[in-house]
Amino acid sequence: MTSLAWGVHDAWVVTLRHLRHIPRVPQLLFFSAIQPVLFLLLFSYVFSGSIHVPGIDYKVFMVPGTFIQTMAFAAAATSVGLADDLQKGFIDRFRSLPMARSAVLVGRIVSDATRNLLVILIMATAAHLIGFRFVTGVLPALAGLGLLMLFSFAFSCIGAAIGLAVRKPEAAQMAATFWMFPMIFASSAFVPLATLPGWMRVWAEYSPVTATVDALRALFFGYGDPTRPVLIGLAWYVALAAICLPLAVRSYRRAAM
Repeated sequence: MTSLAWGVHDAWVVTLRHLRHIPRVPQLLFFSAIQPVLFLLLFSYVFSGSIHVPGIDYKVFMVPGTFIQTMAFAAAATSVGLADDLQKGFIDRFRSLPMARSAVLVGRIVSDATRNLLVILIMATAAHLIGFRFVTGVLPALAGLGLLMLFSFAFSCIGAAIGLAVRKPEAAQMAATFWMFPMIFASSAFVPLATLPGWMRVWAEYSPVTATVDALRALFFGYGDPTRPVLIGLAWYVALAAICLPLAVRSYRRAAM
């Protein structure tokens, strides 16, 4: 096989290594899903009586926001996982094998994205109980899920860069989460942009979170036009991957030296 084919094969082997943890440690998937479901139910019932969104029930309006919040915080799992592999010596073991260096990063990111998809499907089932529906059809719904996975991939790239840079799981956990709170809540994830202060709205209108949430609302239940937010979101995903992946690879090479 060519070097590219070997690289894809190695990445697939590493991906399977991480995916085997799901059936062997089912608690991992359970607790990865139960917290987002609790956020979904709590946000829908606590804030639905105090936040009014023109033309739509707030319980439906906030569902894409909880999807995005879950995908963003899942990037912390990528950070902690890579930092844990470094601390336990798995990176040194991988280094001793005749395998592509990129396979460690790609395998971790792809496996985390797969687990995130399972979590989103569980959340969508729970959201069905509070009135959420994919009303625009199968193709727009699949397009929205694909966009959500691209968002997950881009933020996992950030998580990989952070985890390999700090190297300690405890530090990776903190470094990968503290910046997400302003990123998520200074957006249209849980409130309309018109309710935000003017200075905050300047950033929120073009943030990757707002772009993705607005695109999901348009694709899932027809709230708005998806064209502009989809284009902004795709531009963000490409930019984040182009910046963070080389940083992660550089940190990985230094860690493996």
